[in-house]
Amino acid sequence: MANDASTVFDLVILGGGSGGYAAALRAAQLGLDVALIEKDKLGGTCLHRGCIPTKALLHAGEIADQAREGSEFGVKTTFEGIDIEGVHKYKDGVVSGLYKGLQGLIASRKVTYVTGEGRLSSPTSVDVNGQRYTGRHILLATGSVPKSLPGLEIDGNRVISSDHALVLDRVPKSAIVLGGGVIGVEFASAWKSFGADITIVEALPHLVPVEDENSSKLLERAFRKRGINFSLGSRFSGVEYTADGVKVSLENGKTFEAELLLVAVGRGPVSQGLGYEEAGVAMDRGYVLVDEYMQTNVPTISAVGDLVPTLQLAHVGFAEGMLVAERLAGLKTVPIDYDGVPRVTYCHPEVASVGITEAKAKELYGADKVVALKYNLAGNGKSKILKTAGEIKLVQVRDGAVVGVHMVGDRMGEQVGEAQLVYNWEALPAEVAQLVHAHPTQNEALGEAHLALAGKPLHSHD
Repeated sequence: MANDASTVFDLVILGGGSGGYAAALRAAQLGLDVALIEKDKLGGTCLHRGCIPTKALLHAGEIADQAREGSEFGVKTTFEGIDIEGVHKYKDGVVSGLYKGLQGLIASRKVTYVTGEGRLSSPTSVDVNGQRYTGRHILLATGSVPKSLPGLEIDGNRVISSDHALVLDRVPKSAIVLGGGVIGVEFASAWKSFGADITIVEALPHLVPVEDENSSKLLERAFRKRGINFSLGSRFSGVEYTADGVKVSLENGKTFEAELLLVAVGRGPVSQGLGYEEAGVAMDRGYVLVDEYMQTNVPTISAVGDLVPTLQLAHVGFAEGMLVAERLAGLKTVPIDYDGVPRVTYCHPEVASVGITEAKAKELYGADKVVALKYNLAGNGKSKILKTAGEIKLVQVRDGAVVGVHMVGDRMGEQVGEAQLVYNWEALPAEVAQLVHAHPTQNEALGEAHLALAGKPLHSHD
């Protein structure tokens, strides 16, 4: 098999999603000769089947809610229904614009872009379209796909994945969402805003179970108020077709019926049959194992993104891809502190966090060394204007830094940037309290919470 290139590339990347294209852009910027191989569309899951289109659906749902609720603000609005074709046109337009921009970026950096299904053929080569692309280093970035449960077949009709949900040609009258994590609660939120009757089934005791328990309880309270049903703490046992939908059974004997079942139990790595094991790459349950610098056990191979067992977030993929590019270019690199990565669930209300939970802090430092403070958004002027409810919770090591910021409320995802700085710069509450926050803003609530934690509360009780 002939090498397609006249020279050996400095870096050959298998997968053009968030991690892969970020590595390609940064490596090319640093003067490396890069080949980027992608079987589908540049941008991967995040751009085409994940972050971007789901948030467009959620925003359309927000507009629908605002139309229903106009009278609460003295505005005469009416809600006449969802034009699903119009929603998809809006969503696809957002994706298309970003896709064209990304294609232009890759071309401008002079990255050799190859469309086709690649396979690792050796520790220094990838075969695609009958050609071999050889590199001094290989980066595996083949991403993930929706998972299911043993014995649960996703048929794309009545039992669907998030991929199917994003192109559904109708608003379902009712839906059961299997999984109360990020993907599940986001689709539940959007569909409820569109007018569907929703029930979430989660085997663990809380929705968004990786978040601080207080955030989970606040979201559950908000979902109850919105009329989103959920069943917690019992596992799925089976699904059967009914005359006009599905019937889902749980291990505790409960059953639920709806038009369709959305399986949202997470995403699994794409690694099978791609030559990774044959090249000697260490793996576990399909994930490629890496060290803190994203290096596999094979010196010429690195891996990033959903393919490795780190946080499955696009911005984590960006950071990991850039880290690999900078390491290969000889720059000094710093391992990623995954606790310091902001996390946002874009349902209504939003859940945003950075750092560790109160439970984790007590485990690490001891219960007597941890201080937690809750600031209710009821005391925040802009949140009152927006008619959103929620809290900001700070977790502090006693007399030390803030190690966790947990926020629930509309638009809290836009406040996580400052929270990220608070955590990553190991700020003391008194240091953040010195900063003057604009009034009236929701960002001000983060400042007020630190004022209270520093012992000088303003718009909150002692």
